[in-house]
Amino acid sequence: MRKKILVISSSPRKGGNSDLLSDQFVSGALEAGHLTEKISLREKNINYCTGCGTCVSKKNGCSQKDDMAELLHKMIDADVIVMATPVYFYTMCGQMKTFIDRTCARYTEIIDKNFYFLITAADNNKTALSRTIEEFRGFTLCLNGAKEKGIIYGTGAWNKGDIKKGNAMQIAFEMGKAI
Repeated sequence: MRKKILVISSSPRKGGNSDLLSDQFVSGALEAGHLTEKISLREKNINYCTGCGTCVSKKNGCSQKDDMAELLHKMIDADVIVMATPVYFYTMCGQMKTFIDRTCARYTEIIDKNFYFLITAADNNKTALSRTIEEFRGFTLCLNGAKEKGIIYGTGAWNKGDIKKGNAMQIAFEMGKAI
């Protein structure tokens, strides 16, 4: 069955390691015939959540007028959500965290989604990256029917393009193709 796949790349650099891994996932999913869209957060205007409570108290969405409303709509419409981040100091990058925080306005509508997590880091130790995965799991724990379907650890990737040296690129392609 053809699925709608939304890939959210938080890489601050075009062609960065997590961005490249996202592209490979997309290539595999497209080869399998899925409808796929990749969003690069670096190209979007997403403000920080101010904690104003408007989205909860007035139930009419976020008071901020930026690109987040469009992205939330895409998340709600997707069957599969892929979240890709570089790992900085053993946590997800700030762009991804800001994005997650801003889902507050409509997170209860992100229902029954399959999730994949793609992370890249200079460290070669996958165990050291567990904190980043737990951050993603903390987010999906708040969503009804969220299912974690796969994780790709792009380790040993410090410099731009280092991700091409290991097998993570092939794993990303195959994982995207297998949806």
